[in-house]
Amino acid sequence: MKVLIVGSGGREHAIAWKVAQSPKVDRIYCAPGNAGIAEYAECVNIGAMEFDKLAAFAKEKQIDLTVIGMDDPLVGGIVDVFEAEGLRVFGPRKNAAILEGSKGFSKDLMKKYHIPTAAYETFDSAEAATAYLQTAKMPIVLKADGLALGKGVLICNTREEAMEGVKTLMLDKQFGAAGDKIVIEEFMTGREVSVLSFVDGKTISIMTSAQDHKRAKDGDQGLNTGGMGTFSPSPFYTEEVDAYCRKYIYQPTVDAMRMEGRPFQGIIFFGLMLTADGPKVLEYNARFGDPETQVVLPRMKNDIVEVFEACIDGTLDQITLEFEDNAAVCVVLASDGYPESYRKGFPIGGLDAFKQKDGYYVFHAGTRFDGETIVTSGGRVLGVTAKGADLKQARANAYAAADWITFENKYMRHDIGKAIDEA
Repeated sequence: MKVLIVGSGGREHAIAWKVAQSPKVDRIYCAPGNAGIAEYAECVNIGAMEFDKLAAFAKEKQIDLTVIGMDDPLVGGIVDVFEAEGLRVFGPRKNAAILEGSKGFSKDLMKKYHIPTAAYETFDSAEAATAYLQTAKMPIVLKADGLALGKGVLICNTREEAMEGVKTLMLDKQFGAAGDKIVIEEFMTGREVSVLSFVDGKTISIMTSAQDHKRAKDGDQGLNTGGMGTFSPSPFYTEEVDAYCRKYIYQPTVDAMRMEGRPFQGIIFFGLMLTADGPKVLEYNARFGDPETQVVLPRMKNDIVEVFEACIDGTLDQITLEFEDNAAVCVVLASDGYPESYRKGFPIGGLDAFKQKDGYYVFHAGTRFDGETIVTSGGRVLGVTAKGADLKQARANAYAAADWITFENKYMRHDIGKAIDEA
């Protein structure tokens, strides 16, 4: 069969790598793709938001399955466009992708269906938000309602920071229209855990756990980014936590979406906070996480194409997900200065070292070809992933592998997975 993957980051590289392992697949295309994805797929110069062009390409090439990797096209309704053209596509429809597309919607859904989450209020005027903050308990969290590349969340320790945060989101429009409405919620403390799941509208199948590191600098300092590294599984995601989440969070979310007339088929990413009062939902995403995908898929035993098709066909209850009994750590190699200003266009060395090493992977996030040379083209450049018998070994392997890569202005955090030592 022929598969089209929509996206251009490390997540889509990991998906392409996994899809290429399926005996069902003999041809992969990726739009627009990147220099790493080109190893497995023919990259097509069509943007992820060019829905009509993508659908026309899928029809022309007789694509059997399209996989949408990114949040923007999902929230924008690409699945609806493909389905209207009679094309088979993996991902939630627009009315279900709102689970990620609007923080306000997801918070209201959780409140209505008693799914545990932080207390919150929603505001569509800076004046009202500022008035609320006059008496609110600090610290507090401000979230842009819409999509903001994983960066539209501000943790404010003081009232002054919170007031400035409202200005940043709602008046200065740092994240554009995403900040037209904001959610202000209580600050929760505890361990963060990411849990990905496959959903077919009624059945939910949970993948292995992971933990992302969003801040740019060591010690969780600096600005929020799209993710500086991750590890899987989380030692804090115990059997007791899993049982609680299945009963009170996972299945209730799927049921709530169905009862709202928004059946969800695709990936639900649960961002959880393990608080003293039990697990609570920080956020939902309507697609694979990045870089969580880069540690989850290398540990997954299943043929991913079979799972995609089961989600589309409503037969997920016939699939048993299996994961290797080991661990994986991903260290993101970024351009120094990310997520603010940084230079790009630098040649990357050391990529070939991964071809001879089993259990080591390099997933491209921001790369392109300059002639025959692969060069940097983004803030997050590469995700270096390594497996190990346990998390400590995987972490040591990942950092050793990160040193194989060279490019000018290479930057990385040095404490990815350090929480492992405290488990």
